[in-house]
Amino acid sequence: MHPKYIHTIDELDNLVGLPGKEKREMEQVCQTFPFRANDYYLSLIDWNNAHDPLRKIVIPDPRELKGGGSLDPSHEKDYTKLPGLQHKYQPTGLLLLSDVCGGICRFCFRKRLFVNCERETVKDVSRGLEYIRTHPEITNVLLTGGDPLILETSCLERILKELREIPHVNIIRIGSKIPAYNPFRILSDPHLSEVLSRYTTVEKRIYLMAHFNHPNELTTQSLQALEQLHRAGVIVVNQTPVLNEVNSSPETFTTLFRTLSFSGVTPYYVFQCRPSLGNRLFQVPVEQSYHVIQQAWQACSGLAKRARFVMSHATGKIEVVGRQAECVFMRYHQAAEKALIGKFMVMKSNPHALWFDDYREIPLETPVPRKVWLF
Repeated sequence: MHPKYIHTIDELDNLVGLPGKEKREMEQVCQTFPFRANDYYLSLIDWNNAHDPLRKIVIPDPRELKGGGSLDPSHEKDYTKLPGLQHKYQPTGLLLLSDVCGGICRFCFRKRLFVNCERETVKDVSRGLEYIRTHPEITNVLLTGGDPLILETSCLERILKELREIPHVNIIRIGSKIPAYNPFRILSDPHLSEVLSRYTTVEKRIYLMAHFNHPNELTTQSLQALEQLHRAGVIVVNQTPVLNEVNSSPETFTTLFRTLSFSGVTPYYVFQCRPSLGNRLFQVPVEQSYHVIQQAWQACSGLAKRARFVMSHATGKIEVVGRQAECVFMRYHQAAEKALIGKFMVMKSNPHALWFDDYREIPLETPVPRKVWLF
């Protein structure tokens, strides 16, 4: 099966039928933020349910136009060393291989790739590969975009081959939502599995960083695609933001964590939704997100609760590690400045905080209230 891609609201209307007012609102949104999906993913939506979670993920919403947020909330441009190459954390290099995805998530933190004329991805990655060759501190490379699995397998193979010829690159990661948006990309192309199998080795693995945001995305076809990746020797982990009206209940996250772990996929990161332009409708306060995850874990085994809850801040990945009645505890899980890695912070509780910048740090010499907030 090869899903048909849909790029306009007219095409969506022809497929599912839209009320006139709703269609006009979607078209207005698309003047700012483009739309892309396919008939497979759209078939998973219950069109009689205005609150269907997959509908929220991919269908334009007029609330996106209410403003607020940034096109580059994590200041990625500050860490762009070459076109298509970012180097923020010492051991990690990012290659942006594509500005196309299997679908456009409405909450995308890198939506500037779709709305700006300035290109940040490159077709010729030779300069980026040369940068990685000359920086031996880079032990792992993340292929991202857009979605690398949008590329032709032969193109992806050339990049994997060159990376595997760099001795200090031990891990190759591929960030992709294709297993959710279009599992047939994996199921219908045996050459892709052959290529991945060739370049993932016992000592140097390829990791697929999947993006399942809701249990309804874990269809029979998606699970089959994940199994095919496993058979190829690829290690699959999952990351998702907490998203208002999509997965912001403990029950949903419990099901997501459990289903992933049952199928051999490690929950890796749960992100606080980044304050990108148009993302306000998806943002959940930090402390509420933390509460949702803690509640979800109560029905999970240890294997299902290995994710870290982090904010991908401009300065680094800041993990939320605990909460008391008046305080939130955080630490730098990773940081652009090496000296910050592991730094522990006590922040004054702010139930309305949506991002790290909304918090005020309490000096460590200040006594911390001892009343513990129990979940």
